[in-house]
Amino acid sequence: MKPYSVVIVEDYVLLSQAISVLVNSFDNFEVLYLCKNGKELVTKLKTPNNSPDIILMDVNMPIMNGIETTQYLKDNHPDIKVIALSVVDDDLTIIKMLKAGAKGYLLKDVEKKTLEFALNEVMVNGYYHTKNVSNILINSLTEDPNKKPKLKDREIEFIKHVCTELTYKEIAAKMFLSPKTIDGYRDVLFEKLEVKNRIGLVIYAIKNKIFKLN
Repeated sequence: MKPYSVVIVEDYVLLSQAISVLVNSFDNFEVLYLCKNGKELVTKLKTPNNSPDIILMDVNMPIMNGIETTQYLKDNHPDIKVIALSVVDDDLTIIKMLKAGAKGYLLKDVEKKTLEFALNEVMVNGYYHTKNVSNILINSLTEDPNKKPKLKDREIEFIKHVCTELTYKEIAAKMFLSPKTIDGYRDVLFEKLEVKNRIGLVIYAIKNKIFKLN
């Protein structure tokens, strides 16, 4: 049986290469090529032989992010299957990726055997959802749209830091996270809380007693 072809779209080159080595160790899969962002992938797909069976897609990328790229694939290359592979575990982001056309959503700390199983499940059955993602999907169908957004502990921690004079880079260091992950927290919260900038986050924090003025 010919291995299924895989493309990895990830802007961190070392991580992309590491994932490539991992995927190439699986019996049924081989990596066709790597891309740093969605725009590079779109360009690659203009060549017919560059069309893979499945794509492992990061969410937060410059130029053209994972949600935009997955939607593009859904509209223009519906036969290519997408699994999101991200550090972002926010419910809203997961739902947006699935609505854009992703057949699964995995975190980057996923175990090797789970990644291999997910790839096989998507190719054979068309989708793979972890228990967490399944619960998010169920909750999205039953939640009251007027309900106050639920914030995770790390999001609350981030908001508290935002209310100080720390830069985003300094916040990343405080939370032991990469600047890219912090950008992800910021963008998700902008949308979840329906604010447009850092000032909006601060105002939200004060109004909802997340941060108290001295």
